[in-house]
Amino acid sequence: MTAPTHTKKYIAFLRGINVGGHHKLPMAALKTVFKTLGYTDIVTVLNSGNAIFKATPKKVEDIEKEIEKTLKATFGFPIPTCVRDVAQIQDLYESNPFEGIEVTKETRLYISFLKEQRTAVLALPWISLDKSYQILEARDTSIISVLDLAIAQTPKAMGILEATYGKNITTRNWKTIERIIKKL
Repeated sequence: MTAPTHTKKYIAFLRGINVGGHHKLPMAALKTVFKTLGYTDIVTVLNSGNAIFKATPKKVEDIEKEIEKTLKATFGFPIPTCVRDVAQIQDLYESNPFEGIEVTKETRLYISFLKEQRTAVLALPWISLDKSYQILEARDTSIISVLDLAIAQTPKAMGILEATYGKNITTRNWKTIERIIKKL
């Protein structure tokens, strides 16, 4: 008789899939890949590569490598992946990082996930010269930022993030994080 396997809940954030018709990856196929890796209770959120799942506890870096290797072998292109323990996302959500931010229909609240902690050369909070983009704070491997679309569009803001923190980053709108929390 084998002992029951202990599992832990994680969230994977895949970068650059299903954007502008490139790097198509159906969520059903993503679930299949996760099942082949031995993950269970897989739930995808939206079509932008967000998956909640259970796995045998291990370092998130190891899970990221395992997912990236299998996705590349399966789909033929690299898919950078950031994995977080569910408790990290719940703590981030409960901390209400956008408290005090005036939100209009043109406001976008973002959480960017880094693969590894990096120190920015910017003094935080940082505001762009045109006042359209703010990086409010960095928490471990998460960057909290706000974009005002009435002033500027997303690509410039994302370029600032990559120039500051590197390309090992993926960004989600706060509404996506809220949806993930509801699925938990």
